[in-house]
Amino acid sequence: MIDYLKGKLVFKDPTYVVIDVNGIGYHVKISLSTYSQIKDEEQIRLLTHLHIKEDSHTLYGFKEEIEKKLFLHLISISGVGPNTALMILSSLSVDELQTSIVQEDHKTIQRVKGVGAKTAQRIVLELKDKIQKETMLNGTAAPAGFLHKNNEIKEEATQALITLGFSKAVAEKNIDAILKKSSPEISLEELIKASLRST
Repeated sequence: MIDYLKGKLVFKDPTYVVIDVNGIGYHVKISLSTYSQIKDEEQIRLLTHLHIKEDSHTLYGFKEEIEKKLFLHLISISGVGPNTALMILSSLSVDELQTSIVQEDHKTIQRVKGVGAKTAQRIVLELKDKIQKETMLNGTAAPAGFLHKNNEIKEEATQALITLGFSKAVAEKNIDAILKKSSPEISLEELIKASLRST
């Protein structure tokens, strides 16, 4: 099991990074929360989880221990795969997810793309006691992310949504709707999060 990777940040996207560790480039899927915390670090250390299937080995990376722990809790639930878990952690902050689970707020979890009513209820049912028992620190108040001109941010956000499984048309429609309502200073992370919630 690969517990963490430490190396040079070669490439960064809202959905994944490439880390060079002694000449080997590791492709690591990340959440928007982790993306916003990485900033422009040259040397990076990410906690990781290696998910093994018959046809693929996929690395998932996390800046914070609490996010990795929540990811592992989520994938332990029947019907929640690693990509769905990452989608949940991209749509909701650690604090929002914990609060939704503890307060049995199924609807907030259900707003995440790919999460139905039964899955949201199962997440609450199976994780409520675990979350309450664990001593949680202050969570991960993610920095605002990177500020871009609207056209640049729109392109990056569209690409991120396509990577997360949206069609280009739906991604562009969601992003346009959010940009009309938001301030010009909206960050890439905020734009993608708002677009995920608007579906």
